[in-house]
Amino acid sequence: MPPLIQALAGVGLRAAHYRDFLARRPRVGWLEVHTENYLQPSGWDWYVLQTLREDYPISLHGVGLGLGSAHGFSEAHLQRVRAVVERIEPALVSEHLCWGAVAQRQLNDLLPLALNGAALDLLCARVGRVQDVLKRPILLENVSTYLRFADDGMSEAQFLAELARRSGCGLLLDINNLYVNQCNHGEDALAAMQSIAPGSVGELHLGGHLLTPHAVIDHHGAAIADPVWDLYAAALLRFGAIPTLVEWDTDLPALDVLLGEADKAQSMLARHAPQPPWQGAALPSPPSPPPVSPDALAASQQAFAMALLDTAATLPSFAGESVPHRYSLYRGNLSATWRRTLGHAYPVVLALVGEAFFGGLACAYGRQMPSDSADLNQFGERFADFLTSFPPVADLPYLPDMARLEWAVHLAHYAADAQGLAPDALAALHPDQLEARCFTLHPACALLASNWQVAALWWAHQEGDGQGMFPQEMQVASYALVCRTRWKAQVLILDAAAHAALLALRQGQTFGAALDAAFALDPAFDLAAHLRQWLAHAVLTA
Repeated sequence: MPPLIQALAGVGLRAAHYRDFLARRPRVGWLEVHTENYLQPSGWDWYVLQTLREDYPISLHGVGLGLGSAHGFSEAHLQRVRAVVERIEPALVSEHLCWGAVAQRQLNDLLPLALNGAALDLLCARVGRVQDVLKRPILLENVSTYLRFADDGMSEAQFLAELARRSGCGLLLDINNLYVNQCNHGEDALAAMQSIAPGSVGELHLGGHLLTPHAVIDHHGAAIADPVWDLYAAALLRFGAIPTLVEWDTDLPALDVLLGEADKAQSMLARHAPQPPWQGAALPSPPSPPPVSPDALAASQQAFAMALLDTAATLPSFAGESVPHRYSLYRGNLSATWRRTLGHAYPVVLALVGEAFFGGLACAYGRQMPSDSADLNQFGERFADFLTSFPPVADLPYLPDMARLEWAVHLAHYAADAQGLAPDALAALHPDQLEARCFTLHPACALLASNWQVAALWWAHQEGDGQGMFPQEMQVASYALVCRTRWKAQVLILDAAAHAALLALRQGQTFGAALDAAFALDPAFDLAAHLRQWLAHAVLTA
């Protein structure tokens, strides 16, 4: 059984703090991770999570299911979430009260849901489906919004309370989001809490927000504001001491700053009687999904999505003032997500074209090659093909191959783990046995042949002692191997003979055939030196 999360304060585990946690094991009640960051059970992220779960209870917080999507809900993504839950055995699993997809397009955002009967019926069915697949109750979180729909028939708190009653799910009450929505829509956060039954809340969230001229934005990039601490104090009076998370996702501070916020929450928790760890109500049988053929809910979401992509499109009917300005915040989120996601996967392409041009490039790519996965790590898969036919980069003809190299580096980070071939195992083979042997390349390995010196240019953009010189002449044939030695993806510059040998092995040919391919291109091919390199970088597996 996974450890239960007691009435303690926890923090979100983010990559920037991995090494601090591994080295220090700081005192904190529990850790939350975003489910979509751990869909691949391999690599550095997975190793860190598997290591830390031995010392901390873990909560999985999803951002990709988009339970309220009338069209586009992904059963395949739900099955991937199920696999993560089974591997991690978290104490809590949570998602958001939102939607994020239409048809085959994933918008990869927590978009506002209409608060009416049709949406409630859909959510009850979806939550039932998820709980049936995961074989456990889940928590649903209230989200911050910039707009409310004109046809909303209930408050968000009423919607959540009824959803919990009908589906058996629990509530993850985000206190900062209550405050943000109070500011954005004139809602009463205290009244909202009073309409929610204490026993239905299994977790509380705290975070920072940003004040802008047209709306308050929940950006998780600052310390918790005093009004949010005040609301948190009221929440503890209403719901008792229950697990509380401090969220900080952007502009991350030093870990000690984050832990200081958690300590403040912990001191407030200690003044209240702890509630029993939330384990959910008995799971009701999942209701049959309601029909989601073209109806008002689906049409509204389709109109919302189309207006995100086309500024001339007609907006759905929203309540309140400053609708165009507030809707533009969602457009900005979409563009920022495209820019941030591609920039993470293609840092050298970004450096080559510059920040401003890359932003436009990301928007053009997002519109032409829409996201089709709830896993944002897959968003840049077709970027190289896009660059090949994108006229504004025609004067950088090597850019598509640089993108192919960077995508291989990106994939290597998430590739399956495998044990590299041990030198003594290789040495134990008789020469005849060695020639007849087939070796598999490590799953992280990728081979690249280019008419341009993209590997050398990639190295020229790397920081540290291994930084290379910028190539004097770009239009020179080159070869590269992407590999992952333990956790870090690397790029090795190859000659044509080494590339031919590894390509033969990748194609399933024997070691002897691979050597024949190498010696055909270079009679002086240094087998011993290349073998040392391949073994040192775990290129070969048994």
